[in-house]
Amino acid sequence: MTMREGLDQALHLPEGETARRLREYGLAVVNVDTMAQAIHDVYCGIMADHEHPNEKDRGQAEAMIAAIQKQETAQPQA
Repeated sequence: MTMREGLDQALHLPEGETARRLREYGLAVVNVDTMAQAIHDVYCGIMADHEHPNEKDRGQAEAMIAAIQKQETAQPQA
């Protein structure tokens, strides 16, 4: 089951509706694999000496997710 399918099922929304709503609010759901791919696509791009995310991309993804989670928990709750 993909993250998108899991969210749709957990929130009892029609298929694809959760992801659409998240995008509408400028949000995204990521894991280390999808973040590593995004980092690779943005920072390595077409000039990369490797086709897929490497260990450096994965390490950066882990650090990015940790930083986002830290910010998320530091935000005052409304």
